[in-house]
Amino acid sequence: MKTKKSWASVLVASVFAFGSSLSAQAADLSGKTVEWVIPFSETGGSAKWANFFAPLLSEELPGNPAVVVKFMPGAGSTKGANWFQEQSDGDGTLIFGSSGSTQFPYLLGDPRVRYEYKDWNPVMASGTGGVAYLNAEAGTKFDGSANNLKDMTFIYGNQGATRLDLVPALAWEMLGINVEHVMGIKGRGDGRKMFESGEATIDYQTSSGYLSGSAEMVESGKAVPMMTWGSLDESGNIVRDPTFPDMPTFKEVCEKTDGCETSGEAWDAWKAFFVAGFPSQKLAFLPAGTSQEIIDMYVKAFDAIKARPDFAEISAKRIGKYPMFTGAGAESALASAITVPDPAKQYVTGWLKDEFGVELK
Repeated sequence: MKTKKSWASVLVASVFAFGSSLSAQAADLSGKTVEWVIPFSETGGSAKWANFFAPLLSEELPGNPAVVVKFMPGAGSTKGANWFQEQSDGDGTLIFGSSGSTQFPYLLGDPRVRYEYKDWNPVMASGTGGVAYLNAEAGTKFDGSANNLKDMTFIYGNQGATRLDLVPALAWEMLGINVEHVMGIKGRGDGRKMFESGEATIDYQTSSGYLSGSAEMVESGKAVPMMTWGSLDESGNIVRDPTFPDMPTFKEVCEKTDGCETSGEAWDAWKAFFVAGFPSQKLAFLPAGTSQEIIDMYVKAFDAIKARPDFAEISAKRIGKYPMFTGAGAESALASAITVPDPAKQYVTGWLKDEFGVELK
C-alpha cells in the first residue's frame, strides 16, 4: 500500500535538491573570470608569481575559467589588502595574493593596516628567496665580505620602512654599508627600474623578480650578485638558497665582514623577520565568507598543479626551487608568516624609529 509523503518531507527533499543544485553550480566556473588581485605594481616578484600560476590554475579549476591577474598598488600593498578585507561571501571568482610586504605592516602594527589575516582563507602558499646585487663599480670591490664597500654610498629604491624591504635594509646596516633610501616606490620591479637607469646603485629582488629581470643585468655585466638571504633547513638553520646555490648567504657575508655579528639582538631580529617574510612569503587567499566547497575546490586545483609532472621544472625557471603548500599546509605557512617573537618586534620597532623616523604604536 502506498502512503502519501508529508508536505514537510517534500519540502526537505526540495530544499536538499535545491541546495545540491547550488553546490554543483558553485563548483563549476564555466564562462566566468577569476580575478587574482595583487597589491603591487605589474613589474615585481608578486606579479611574476601570480602570472606564473594563473594559466595553470585556469586549467585545473572546474569549467576552466579565465584567470586574470589585476594590480592594485599603493601604500606598500596595504591599499589592496584593506580593499580585500572588505570583500566577503566569495563565489570563487576573486582571489588575493599577499607577500612579506603585506605581512610586515600587519606584524608591526602599522596604523594604515585595516586588514586581518585570520579572516581570510589561505588556499596556497609558496616560499621564495631574495638576491641582493651591486652595480658594476661596487661589484669589482666585493670579495665575499662588505669590508671594501664601507667607503661607498649606495642608493636604494625602498617600498617603505615597514615593508619587506626592512630585511635588506637591516642586513646592509649590520654589514656597515652606507645606503641612502629613496622611499615610496610601488614595488620591487620599480626598484629594479631605478637600478637599470642608474638612479639606484644597490638593489634586491625576490627570486621570481631576479630570475625574470635582474639575471639579465648580471649576464650583461651591469650588475654583480652580492648575496642571497638564504633558506632554512629542517633544523631552522640558514643554508644556501636552493635556487642560487653558488651565491653566499647574508650569514656567510656577515661572518666575513668586520663588525657584523651572527648572534645577538640585531641578528635575532633580522632572522625572525626573514623567517616571517620568505619561507612562506607568497600566499593566495579567498575572501572571508567563502564556502568550504569553494575553498576545497581551490585547494584541489592547486594540489593538481603541484602534482604536474613538469611542475618542478617549469617552476624552477620562473619562481625558483621552493616548497608549495596547500590546504592545512597553507594554513600552517600563514601562521608562521604572521608570527614574530616580541623581542624581535621591539628591536625592529626601535630600529625603524632611529633609522627612518617611523614611530609605531
